[in-house]
Amino acid sequence: MLRPFVAYLRVYEPLSAFGDPVDERLAEAVEQAKLTRASVGEREQRMWLRSQVTTPARLLPAELIDGRPAPSAKTDVLVLDPAEVPVVPGSGAEVGPGPLVCPLELRARSAAALVNFLGDAHPALRAAVLTAGGVTAESVRAKTTAALGELRGSVVHVLSTTWTVPLPWFALVDPDQRRLVLGSSRHDPRRELSWRVAMGDAQRRVEDAYELVEQTFGDSGPGRVLEETGRWLAHFHPASAVELDYGGLVQLIADPILESDKSAEDVHNILDALREGNVEELAELFGELRDYWSELAARERFN
Repeated sequence: MLRPFVAYLRVYEPLSAFGDPVDERLAEAVEQAKLTRASVGEREQRMWLRSQVTTPARLLPAELIDGRPAPSAKTDVLVLDPAEVPVVPGSGAEVGPGPLVCPLELRARSAAALVNFLGDAHPALRAAVLTAGGVTAESVRAKTTAALGELRGSVVHVLSTTWTVPLPWFALVDPDQRRLVLGSSRHDPRRELSWRVAMGDAQRRVEDAYELVEQTFGDSGPGRVLEETGRWLAHFHPASAVELDYGGLVQLIADPILESDKSAEDVHNILDALREGNVEELAELFGELRDYWSELAARERFN
């Protein structure tokens, strides 16, 4: 089964950040750690499909027929060992103690996506979707507001994008710390390209990048993404870990290209070129990145 063509930016917090005492269902799920980074995309896909084929269909995945969160809302988590998270020596950043936990929060994330759809979609498309679902905009807003209100700290632990990776996300990571597993084929569930970073190091990098981009380009698109990402990271425990994961996108990229992928390095070189005022190198690097990711994103039109 194909994984969704989705990339992720995840935050893993120490278990102690989820309350004292920790919910028993959450503690048990963390101890069992059934979900893996490789299987999470398929899990989310199954949950969404199940919500649509159930009678009556659910407005959001991972919820019961009466609208309450399903038990999986507490138990669908990814677990990470702090030892797997590099820390920049001398930076003062800390990770843990473990285990580190990233809830999927699929119901809340779907609610947030639905809110964005209601706000951004063409009125005709919005009306067609609401009519097909037999719901009103007011009822959808009430449902999504309730789902989002159940989040601890009012933010989700996972950001996701389809068919591409926002280039500003690469500013958070160390290019030399990438985790590459090709596996036996493009569809091997072990296939991976990802980075892990201590929260303190990620925040320092995003702040430095935002300051540089804002001074050079003002309130540009990349600057806004960096600013919003920095605000998002600030909601979490300072000893958390951040993971940038290509997720299902690795299925779209051939082995030689995935091995030679240097997007993170190129983004950091762009930031260096900005500091040095090297316009020629900046234009060349940005052009290469734009072409690489535009080619991947263009495949969405054929699917």
